[in-house]
Amino acid sequence: MKFLVTAGPTHEHLDPVRFLANASSGKMGYAIAREARRRGHTVSLISGPTHLRPPRGIRLTKVISAMSMRQAIKKEIRRSHCLVMAAAVADYRPAKSSSAKIRKGKGPRSIALVPNPDILGEIGRSRWPGVLVGFSLETETGEARARDKLRQKRLDFIVQNAPATIGSDSITATILFSDGRREILKQVSKAVAARRIVRLAEDARKERQQTR
Repeated sequence: MKFLVTAGPTHEHLDPVRFLANASSGKMGYAIAREARRRGHTVSLISGPTHLRPPRGIRLTKVISAMSMRQAIKKEIRRSHCLVMAAAVADYRPAKSSSAKIRKGKGPRSIALVPNPDILGEIGRSRWPGVLVGFSLETETGEARARDKLRQKRLDFIVQNAPATIGSDSITATILFSDGRREILKQVSKAVAARRIVRLAEDARKERQQTR
């Protein structure tokens, strides 16, 4: 299979030194890319800003913003069989960005924001024929919200987790499937979680081929 994996945060710049971002280390996405490569798949990794060393044998594309990640995904997805959207893409970006540092006392007291595109939702609604895997980090009513995303974005499955996993080497998560199934990963390493996610994506691809 050809895996396309996204990882890390996006930085939405207000000026050259200030930005809005989600708290994401990129560890989960990098672990998935590493596991997919270990299992013999071709892997493209699109990564927002992180301090992680990329796995060997993969194609790495570095991006900064949500819009640049969207552009990179559109370029790669045509030759991919599976997209695992593990990146924490910022929901909003500043309506205006300054090319020079905004000096103290001269900047705005409020920042006008505009929504970033829902990249995974766009791909799901386009009925792209590959396997689609999403992540949903929730603080409350998590499973219900994750199931809404699963349905609205037309995903094969979604991994719901909590803020405690950010930056950690382990994860507790619930995997929700489009057919109503659920599977719990309780305090496992991200390497172990990546192994399960990659194998579930492989299974989803096989099932799709068998029903054609």
